[in-house]
Amino acid sequence: MIEVKEQESLIDRELYTYQKNAIEAIFKRFKDFPESYNILYQLPTGGGKTVIFSEIAKRYINEAGKKVLILTHRIELSKQTSKTLTEIGVQNMIINSSVKEIPDEDDYQCYVAMVETLNNRLKEDQLSIHNIGLVIVDEAHYNSFRKLFKYFKKCDILGVTATPLSSNIKLPMKDTYNELIVGHSISELIEKGFLAKATTYNYNVGLGALRIGINGDYTVKSSEVVYIDYAMQEKLIYAYEERAKDKKTLIFNNGINTSRYVYESFKRAGYDNIRHLDNKHNDSERKEIIDWFRETPNAIITSVGILTTGFDVPDIEAIILNRATRSLTLYHQMIGRGSRITDTKKEFTVVDMGNNVARFGLWDEKVDWNSVFKNPDYFLENLIPDEEIERNFSYEMPKEIRQKFKHSKEVDFDVESAYEKAKNLGQKPKVALDQAIEQHAQMCLENSEDAYEAMKLALLLEDAISFRVQKYAYCLSKSTDNYRDWLTEDYKRSLRSILRKSM
Repeated sequence: MIEVKEQESLIDRELYTYQKNAIEAIFKRFKDFPESYNILYQLPTGGGKTVIFSEIAKRYINEAGKKVLILTHRIELSKQTSKTLTEIGVQNMIINSSVKEIPDEDDYQCYVAMVETLNNRLKEDQLSIHNIGLVIVDEAHYNSFRKLFKYFKKCDILGVTATPLSSNIKLPMKDTYNELIVGHSISELIEKGFLAKATTYNYNVGLGALRIGINGDYTVKSSEVVYIDYAMQEKLIYAYEERAKDKKTLIFNNGINTSRYVYESFKRAGYDNIRHLDNKHNDSERKEIIDWFRETPNAIITSVGILTTGFDVPDIEAIILNRATRSLTLYHQMIGRGSRITDTKKEFTVVDMGNNVARFGLWDEKVDWNSVFKNPDYFLENLIPDEEIERNFSYEMPKEIRQKFKHSKEVDFDVESAYEKAKNLGQKPKVALDQAIEQHAQMCLENSEDAYEAMKLALLLEDAISFRVQKYAYCLSKSTDNYRDWLTEDYKRSLRSILRKSM
C-alpha cells in the first residue's frame, strides 16, 4: 500500500530566528557552489532539525523546480517527517517496504524513504524516481545512507545531525560532506528558552570488566557482566530514589538482559510503575507501552537503544544512563530525550551510572564540532581511559549511611597517602590496607552497642570498601581483577574478625 500525504490542513509555523538563519546559510552555500555540493548541518536534539529541513525542502521545490528526497533510517522518523511536510503544504509520499512502484510521480513533490527499502528497490531496478535535485539525510551520522549516494551523483546533499561524528570510525563524515555548518549550541538554546536545563548527578562505577567491540563501543556481553550484578542493581535503585523518584523516568541500558533485570529489581523494590521495552516487542506492544508512559505521571521505562531516536515525550523529567558508552552521539541522543520544554517543565534530571560525564563532559558543555568533524580520529583517541577516570574517583558516604556513623568524627581514609608513608618507612604495602580496615572497625564499634549491631553496620560499608581496595590496587599498578576481588573479600573477613574479637 502506498502511503501518500497530501495537503490537508496547513500550519502557518513561525520559525525562530536561529532556524531562519540556518536555512539562509544553507541555501547560500548551495548557490555559491556548483551542483553536487554536500553540506552537513549540526543542531542539538530538540532544536527543530525536522522543521528546518522540511522548510528547506519546500523552498527548494519552489525555487529550483525539482523534487526532494528525504532519507531516514527509522519508520517513526519517516512518519514524523511526512507529517511535518504535510503541515506546511508539501505533497509527499513515504517509500516503505510496501511500496513496489510509484504510479503517478507528478502527484508528489517530495519522497520520504526508508534507506534500506529504497536501496533494495533501486538496486533491483524495481523503482525509479526522477527529477530529484536535493537529497536530505536525517540522522546523517549513520553510515547506512552512503550506499545510496551513487544513485544521486548530480544532486546536492544535505545531512543533518546533532553530532557530526560517524557511527563507523572507518568512514569519517569529512569523506562524504564538503563542509560542516554548526548551529546554536545546547547552552545557547537553553539560555534562549528552547531546551530544558539539565541537572546532572553521577555515581562512580567500576568499569574494569568492560570490553570494546569492533564498532568502537563497549560490548553488550561485557556490559551485562557489570550491570546485571546485584550490587549494581542496588546502586541503580538507590540513585533513582535519591534523584528521580516520582519523576517520569527513562532508563537506558546496553543489553536486553540488563533491562529485564532492572525491571525485575524495581518490581521487587515495590515499584509497579515500570515497564520494559526492547526491539523484540511488536508494533502494537510498543505503542501500548509508550501510550502508557505518556499517560502515567511517574512512569518508568527501562529500555535498550530503541528510544534514542524517533521518540518524543516532552514531559520526561529524568534520564538515567544505566550504561557506559564511548559514542558521543549516543550520549547526546539519550540525554536529549529529556531536553524538551513544556509549559510546566523547564529543567530535567540526568543520572549517570556509566562515568559518561567524566568521559565526554556535561551534556550542555560547548563542543568544537568543526574539530570533531575534521579530526574524528584525534577526538576518539583522546577520550579519557576508564582506568584514568576511576583513578580520579572520590568517595562520599551517602547521607543516610553517614547518619548511622554519627558518633565517628572522621569516616574517610586516604589509602594512597598511607601507602606512600608505609613505603617510605620500609614497611609492607599492605600496612595501608590494614590501617584502613582498623579505621572501619573503629567506626562500627563506636556506633554500636553489641557485636550484632557492629556487624550490621559493617555491611553498609560495601561501597567504601570497594573504593579503598581500588585505590590500593592503583598504588600497586599491576594488580589483576582476581587479586582485587581477593583483597576485597580479605578486607571484609579481617573487618569481621576485628569486630568479633573487640566485642
